[in-house]
Amino acid sequence: MGNWAVNEGLSIFVVLAWLGMNVFLFIHYYKVYDDGPQFFYTRRLLGSALALARAPAACLNFNCMLILLPVCRNLLSFLRGSSACCSTRIRRQLDRNLTFHKMVAWMIALHTAIHTIAHLFNVEWCVNARVNNSDTYSILLSDIGDKEGESYLNFARKRIKTWKWIVGPMFLYLCERLVRFWRSQQKVVITKVVTHPFKTIELQMKKKGFKMEVGQYIFVKCPKVSKLEWHPFTLTSAPEEDFFSIHIRIVGDWTEGLFKACGCDKQEFQDAWKLPKIAVDGPFGTASEDVFSYEVVMLVGAGIGVTPFASILKSVWYKYCNNATNLRLKKEDFFSIHIRIVGDWTEGLFKACGCDKQEFQDAWKLPKIAVDGPFGTASEDVFSYEVVMLVGAGIGVTPFASILKSVWYKYCNNATNLRLKKIYFYWLCRDTHAFEWFADLLELLETQMQEKNNADFLSYNIYLTGWDESQASHFAVHHDQEKDVITGLKQKTLYGRPNWDNEFKTIASQHPNTRIGVFLCGPEALAKTLSKQSISNSESGPRGVHFIFNKENF
Repeated sequence: MGNWAVNEGLSIFVVLAWLGMNVFLFIHYYKVYDDGPQFFYTRRLLGSALALARAPAACLNFNCMLILLPVCRNLLSFLRGSSACCSTRIRRQLDRNLTFHKMVAWMIALHTAIHTIAHLFNVEWCVNARVNNSDTYSILLSDIGDKEGESYLNFARKRIKTWKWIVGPMFLYLCERLVRFWRSQQKVVITKVVTHPFKTIELQMKKKGFKMEVGQYIFVKCPKVSKLEWHPFTLTSAPEEDFFSIHIRIVGDWTEGLFKACGCDKQEFQDAWKLPKIAVDGPFGTASEDVFSYEVVMLVGAGIGVTPFASILKSVWYKYCNNATNLRLKKEDFFSIHIRIVGDWTEGLFKACGCDKQEFQDAWKLPKIAVDGPFGTASEDVFSYEVVMLVGAGIGVTPFASILKSVWYKYCNNATNLRLKKIYFYWLCRDTHAFEWFADLLELLETQMQEKNNADFLSYNIYLTGWDESQASHFAVHHDQEKDVITGLKQKTLYGRPNWDNEFKTIASQHPNTRIGVFLCGPEALAKTLSKQSISNSESGPRGVHFIFNKENF
C-alpha cells in the first residue's frame, strides 16, 4: 500500500463520509415514507413511488447545500491561510475542491433523475384518481382538500422546505460574489508589458492593498477584449517584489485579443523602442559619497539638484530593508539618470528617444484590467517541507517561477529560518523557445547559490521532449562545454522524457525518513503518473520516506 494512506487516506475518508450521508438520508426517508403511519393514506393514493420520490429529495437538499461551498474561493483561501484551522493534510483536501464540486453535481443529477421519474408516476396516479380512472378508495382520497378547512393528501400542495438547507450556503456564496465584485472594481495599473519568445507576454501590475503568497493565482478580465470573460493566471512574481506579474501564452481568441489590446502586435509599439545608442563614461566621485561617514546629515537640493539625494535615499531604504547598515547590496541591476529638457542637446535626446512621437504615447495607452484574487493553491505549502520536487510542463512552470524568485530573495536577505533545504526542479518543454524567458531566473539562482556556498540547494533538470534523436545529436557535440548551448546554464539540457521511477528512487535514497513534497502544474496524464510514483515509492512505516503529491487546480 506504500504511501496510499498518507496521500489518499483523508480524501477517501471524506468521500466515504459524504457517500455514507447520502445512503443514510436515502434509506431513512425511504423508510419514513414507506412505513410511517402518518403517510398511510398518501401511500394508498400514490403507491410505492411516494417513497422513491421523497428519499432522493432529502439527498438533493443535502447535496444542494454542499454544491456551492467548494467554489467559494475566498472561503477556501481563508481556511488555507488559517494555520490554526488547517494542517497541511487538510489544506491538501482544499486543493481538490473542484473534483468534489463535480462529484456533488453528479450526485445531484442522479437524485434529480430518480426524484423526477418517481414524481411522474405520482402525477399519473393522482390524475387518474382525480378523473375517476382509479379504484373508489383512491378517488375518495384525492377529493380530500377540495373544500375549505379540509386537510389534503395531494403531494403537489405541500410546502417546500428546501430553502432551510440552502439559505446558509447561499448567504456565504452571496458574500463571496460581493467580495469578488468589490475587488474587481479596484484600480489596477499595468506598469510594464514584456514580450517574451514563444508568443508569451508578461504583465507587471500594481494594485492598492494587494498581498500575495507564492504559487497563488488571480482571475483577470479585460473589458476591451470581453466584458464578461474572466481567466485564471498563476502569479509569477514573488511576495517580496513591489508588483505582481503574470505570464500569458497566446493560444486563443481572448489571449490574442489581450495581446493586441496591449499593442504588442503594432509596429509603432516596436518602433517606439528603437532607442538611440548611448555612450557612458564614469562613474566619477562627488562629495555625496561621504554621506554615510556622518551620524547626522542635511541634504539640500534645489530643483533638479535633488537627483544625487534620490540615489542616497534609495540606498538608505535598501539598507534598512535588509537590516544591515554596512550591507552593500546590489538590489537594482541598472543605473538611472533624470534629465530635464532645458536646451538643444536635451531636446535632441528627447526626440531621439521618440518621446515626442504620438506613436510612442499611443503604445502606452494600455487597456483597463480587472483583477480578482489572489486565491490559494497547493504551491503555497512548498515551504512546509524540507525537500520538494517541482514539476512544470510548458507554461505550467509559472507557479514555480514565483517560488524560485521568493527563494532567491530569501537567500539575498540571509534567511536563516528557511525550512526548505533542497529543491528538485523538473521542467518539460516541447521546444527551445519556452526556455528563453525563464532561463535568466535559473541563472540568477545558480549564481546566488554558488556565492552562498550552497550549490546543492537547487538541482534542476530541463527536458526537451519534442526533439528526436537526430536533432538531439546535433547539440550533443557541445556537451563538454561549460554552459549549455540552448539555455546558457551550467546544467545541460536533457532530451526525451524523464524516467520517473529512477528519479523517485534516487531522491528517496538520498533523503531517508523524510516527507518530500511533490508539486505539479501540468497535464492530467502526468499527474496520474506522478501520483502513482508518489505512492509506490513511499514506505509504509511512519518513519520512512513519504512522497506527498500536490497538483495545481483552478
